[in-house]
Amino acid sequence: MSKIEKLIIRLLSYPKDFTYDELKTMLLSFGYKETQGAGSRVCFVKEEHKIKLHKPHPGNILKHYQLDLIIEELKTKRLI
Repeated sequence: MSKIEKLIIRLLSYPKDFTYDELKTMLLSFGYKETQGAGSRVCFVKEEHKIKLHKPHPGNILKHYQLDLIIEELKTKRLI
């Protein structure tokens, strides 16, 4: 099982400690590019599809609602 497959399984289990770095690794492997917005805003773009969120701070752990958003977006694009 590849590292990305493990990250997908981990994401779908809604862990309380899923990090922004793990998300970034997974999305970059799917062909998304990270763009920086104002402040802590970031956007992952692939063709015309965008996933917008705030970078977690001061820590690196994503919130539950962010995991919901990401999973929904990736399922919509049939990436997971």
